[in-house]
Amino acid sequence: MDVKAYLKRIQVDSVGKPNLETLQYLMNQHLFHIPFENLDILCNRWIRLQHGAVFKKIVYQKRGGFCYELNSAFSALLQELGFQVSIVSGRVRTADGGFGPEYDHMALIVHLNEPWLVDVGFGDSARQPLPLSGKKQSDLSGCYRIKKIPNEKEAYVLEKKQQSRWVSSYRFSTTARRLRDFAVMCAYHQTSPTSIFRQQLILTRATLQGRISLSDDSFIHTIHGQKRKIPVQNIDVKRYLMYKHFGIDPDSIPLHHISCQKSNKPGDFSASSFNESISCKGRNLHDTNKS
Repeated sequence: MDVKAYLKRIQVDSVGKPNLETLQYLMNQHLFHIPFENLDILCNRWIRLQHGAVFKKIVYQKRGGFCYELNSAFSALLQELGFQVSIVSGRVRTADGGFGPEYDHMALIVHLNEPWLVDVGFGDSARQPLPLSGKKQSDLSGCYRIKKIPNEKEAYVLEKKQQSRWVSSYRFSTTARRLRDFAVMCAYHQTSPTSIFRQQLILTRATLQGRISLSDDSFIHTIHGQKRKIPVQNIDVKRYLMYKHFGIDPDSIPLHHISCQKSNKPGDFSASSFNESISCKGRNLHDTNKS
């Protein structure tokens, strides 16, 4: 692995010892600079779960990816930097309160003085490593804890506090897995009509003060929990936003071929008028260094 290229991709100049402070910093930089996205899936481009292919996409092609890509790449980087890391299987909470199948999600356990859950591939979730001890931790995205599942060996659940109650995000086992173990579910999420990744555009990344996201029909900028949603259906505007906010070369993504892409409609914003429309209270929301 070209560690220098990877660190440059996440704008890290130097790395300290493999400790919790360094892990926190690397995790934040990864979340700030590499988006969670499903563009290849919508374009019917097969995602290969191979370290070389994933590295090339994320680092050299300056793309993002979904959980299997982001967490496997981050795992490889951490190991190169001296961290002890295990890839683990997660089962995402379903609408009926149950959980998906094994290998539905990929996360990481980093072993320091104690094991820590690390996840750079779950969208708007914890921005810092979480201890398996059950200790609550809060960041800009919310308050989180990891709860041991009774009567199940090595089984835990990640929970996020919503108002006064704790809601499960996904359950996971601390059993170490291999990258190829996730191949079947990775293929499912790329091909099944029931997969959320086949149904809509997902392009999002964390910022210092919130999050920016591009969906099928809108651009959403969140600052300290306050969301500003701008309708966007014009393909040229989407191309502009992909490059401006996510660093993705729009010529590499045939947006007009994406199945869920809606056709342009009269009255959509132009790229120039979009700049004006999201300037709010003297702050231009395109200034991602302040977002």
